[in-house]
Amino acid sequence: MHLIDTHCHLDFEVFDDCRQQIVEQALQVGVRQFVVPSVIRARFQNVLQLANDFPCIYPALGLHPCFISVHQRSDLDVLQGLLSHSRVCALGEIGLDAREGMAAMEVQLALFDEQLLLARRLGKPVILHVVKAHDLVLSRLRRVRGEAGGVVHAFSGSEQQAREYAKLGFYLGMGGSLTYSRATKLQGLVQRLPLKWWVLETDSPDMPLQGFQGQPNTPSQVRRVAETFAELSGVSLEDVAEQTNRNARQCFGVNYLL
Repeated sequence: MHLIDTHCHLDFEVFDDCRQQIVEQALQVGVRQFVVPSVIRARFQNVLQLANDFPCIYPALGLHPCFISVHQRSDLDVLQGLLSHSRVCALGEIGLDAREGMAAMEVQLALFDEQLLLARRLGKPVILHVVKAHDLVLSRLRRVRGEAGGVVHAFSGSEQQAREYAKLGFYLGMGGSLTYSRATKLQGLVQRLPLKWWVLETDSPDMPLQGFQGQPNTPSQVRRVAETFAELSGVSLEDVAEQTNRNARQCFGVNYLL
């Protein structure tokens, strides 16, 4: 069994005392590769260092909309310079978050648009954080369409929105939310939409699976996500792993995920 966690924050401080153990536990259950997106400039070097320490880790660099208050204009220049690093597989985590208490949408849009333009110029896929803003993100992607596509992390939209993302070359990220009995909407999407549109993720240490609430999530749990996905879709676990791995490699580049 070979699985890829396409979204985990292994650079976060909660893993500082156990990172090696966490990676080894994931490897033991078949999770062989990890995409680690950054969220702020101060973490860029941490994520790049992880890629040096662990050949199975592939870094992504981006400025997350939930941390607008700490971003500076110069961060974009730093980001542009680092994206040429040979191991950086994507620009992310970026996006829009329309929840109450988040930064003004015009401020988020300005940062999002600039990063989309940067991704298009450099030919990088993007990793999207989207909360209550799928239609707005889709309109932005249509306006600034890069050839490399990307992943809609923790997809929470409608079936129609999923189909629109697929038209634009985006994959849908699915994680621990799928394991909750109340997640009937997500479970229905998994049953109706083609496997070729999905990638697997955990968002570690966040988004714990059902039964693991209150515990830091870890990349080893991507196997449970895959098992749930297989059960719901009526596809074998091996086929889920093979196709989602192929999707991840296609998205992030065969030169990175081999």
